[in-house]
Amino acid sequence: MSDYQALYNALLEAKADAWVELLPTQLANAFDSTQHGDLVRWQAAIQQLPELTPSQRLLNDDTVQIGCPDDVNMAEKNQLEQCLRAFHPWRKGPYQLFDIHIDTEWRSDWKWKRLKPHLAPLEHRLVLDVGCGNGYHAWRMLGEGAKRVVGIDPTLLSVMQFQLIKKLYGDAPIDVLPLGIEAVPSNLQAFDTVFSMGVLYHRRSPIEHLLELKGCLQAGGELVLETLVIEGSLGEVLVPEERYAKMRNVWFLPSCATLISWMTRCGFKNVRLVDVTVTNIEEQRSTEWMQFHSLQDFLHPDNPQLTYEGLPAPRRAIFMANA
Repeated sequence: MSDYQALYNALLEAKADAWVELLPTQLANAFDSTQHGDLVRWQAAIQQLPELTPSQRLLNDDTVQIGCPDDVNMAEKNQLEQCLRAFHPWRKGPYQLFDIHIDTEWRSDWKWKRLKPHLAPLEHRLVLDVGCGNGYHAWRMLGEGAKRVVGIDPTLLSVMQFQLIKKLYGDAPIDVLPLGIEAVPSNLQAFDTVFSMGVLYHRRSPIEHLLELKGCLQAGGELVLETLVIEGSLGEVLVPEERYAKMRNVWFLPSCATLISWMTRCGFKNVRLVDVTVTNIEEQRSTEWMQFHSLQDFLHPDNPQLTYEGLPAPRRAIFMANA
């Protein structure tokens, strides 16, 4: 397991002692190989990575780039690619790792381009990225000058993908932990910026999630919230009866006005809607690095403006607010 002492020190500096007391046990339980049959295999694959020295590290371009083609010979490239493919499917990215381009399911850089112009500067900030996947956006946050980025995501494969990438990158003030937001003590008030992107609609209680996010923020800190929404007026909410775009775990899709009212009632200040974009099949699609079904398979075969079930097709909005 990774050495998290630097993370503990940063959290103690932010007066997040309550979480530091819990984290060692939380992480030991999450990395229990008896609870996940693939963990030992993934850990062995990371250990077998070739020893590579990247000549460059770029975190503020469209692709998170570590190294360049001239840094590896053919044998090292083949070994690296074999290791990377053992972590299929790759959903968030893209990544350029030495001579290998990982064309992920999501063009996550497009979302970053949409939100970045509206984002308060991240320099010297302690940042929490909730539901961060393999950490693509967390790397972009670090590239914007964040003091330290803490990502949390309960999907262990995503966490191991991050650990692989961090081993290639080298030491950096960034971590992705195999935890959900319920692992963060309530009312911690430790982070300068909190991101929750693609999480709210998976929560059975959106109000509870908004309050959890607010509790993570220092007074005046910034929330970046991205989620699925519907067109509609104040008070309108879509609650799928069964599946939404073939997903079972989708609960609440509010209109933008409704979500703004929820955020305001939860105590957020300066709530503003900064972007609404309909997701298209160029932004989310199957690739050789994610060979399962993707958005095109989740839309209605006769009408791409509807999901497979006949509901409004995915429309994503970005909101900013302050605690």
